[in-house]
Amino acid sequence: MVRHFLRDDDLSPAEQTEVLELAVRLKADRFAERPLAGPRTVAILFDKPTLRTQVSFTAGVVELGGYPMVVDGNLAQIGVRESVADTARVLGRQVSAIVWRTFDQSRLVEMAAHVEVPVVNALTDQFHPCQVLADLLTIAENVDGGVRGLPGRTLAYLGDGANNMAHSYLLGGALAGLHVRIATPAGRTPDEAVLADAAATARVTGGSVTVTQDVAAAVAGADAVATDTWVSMGDDLGTADAERLFAPYRLDQAVLAQAAPHAVVLHCLPAYRGKEVTAEVLDGPRSVVFDEAENRLHAQKALLTWLLRQS
Repeated sequence: MVRHFLRDDDLSPAEQTEVLELAVRLKADRFAERPLAGPRTVAILFDKPTLRTQVSFTAGVVELGGYPMVVDGNLAQIGVRESVADTARVLGRQVSAIVWRTFDQSRLVEMAAHVEVPVVNALTDQFHPCQVLADLLTIAENVDGGVRGLPGRTLAYLGDGANNMAHSYLLGGALAGLHVRIATPAGRTPDEAVLADAAATARVTGGSVTVTQDVAAAVAGADAVATDTWVSMGDDLGTADAERLFAPYRLDQAVLAQAAPHAVVLHCLPAYRGKEVTAEVLDGPRSVVFDEAENRLHAQKALLTWLLRQS
């Protein structure tokens, strides 16, 4: 049966652990797996701007022995010149996997429904699951026990609770058995259905999910503190409104001081120093954001390897 990765909980808790442990192995030995040797082709589609995602998927497919075909969504106009379903039927006969960064999650779901090769979410309006796999790998590198040491740890996220990173932290964190705390202003809380799904998963894994307006309550004793840009790609929230809403959720030294002494700082980048995070924190000794960026490569290679094995 073909397996897709459209949202974080398309993996079970055990499967997510398996992928993360494979990522650890691929980081130690980058060419240990060659599932795309041939080379087999992976279509990498971008409807939205990209840098880290394009580079990490392109390099990753090459390192797995494959050929990365990067497609400009503005030229392809998927869903405009022809339906998403028809594009899926064509691509599915020509490539071994499809990676897509697009707008609506529904477009990705429609693509997956009409194709017999794995489809990977490289970011939508709802989820950013590959980023959270990399974030979990980064947290695991900084706690005792590694990947198996994740359950029971606490991740605090500050900022927009209604965006794709917050949703993926909830789902992916719950799968890992983390206590996920989202600090966000009223009116920017996560999607209720996503929150319910994350809470149900957390009850199984021993984690928990919390949404609060209280930054101190979210950060207290946390093992990792994350934030994200205040205005996500495609978000209709204006810059001035975002700054007014999210300024109390800025990650600075005073906030970080309330976390555990060993806490690490995460940001999926690009970062806006002085906005959602101060330069002192982002460039400080507890920041692991560039390890986190590197780990996109290893986590995505592990994910592709795992999906191809299952399909």
